[in-house]
Amino acid sequence: QVQVVESGGGLVQPGGSLRLSCAASGSIFSIYSMGWYRQAPEKARESVAVIFSGGSANYADSVKGRFTISRDNAKNTVYLQMNSLKPDDTAVYYCNADVRTIVAGRGSYWGQGTQVTVSS
Repeated sequence: QVQVVESGGGLVQPGGSLRLSCAASGSIFSIYSMGWYRQAPEKARESVAVIFSGGSANYADSVKGRFTISRDNAKNTVYLQMNSLKPDDTAVYYCNADVRTIVAGRGSYWGQGTQVTVSS
């Protein structure tokens, strides 16, 4: 089994910064990608940033230039540095790990989510 655990959410004022962390653990053989998604109230879940095994990354247009995704391969951990936060960034942020496990093959695993609130 694979566990995905996020941390680092909270309340921040507009213009502020937060750093989210996500660690994947368990019977992981390899990681195809890890990424961050978010869901605001009454809105669909959307992709924020994804980093692939080769090191390339994709960002939503709304966060380009403000958010940076990075990873620590040794720890199966990804980070999301969020700068210049706006009220529209308020959402529950979920981490996803697309991995190949030792026993069950390829699978997609989600964390429980962490709340980010941008408000004055």
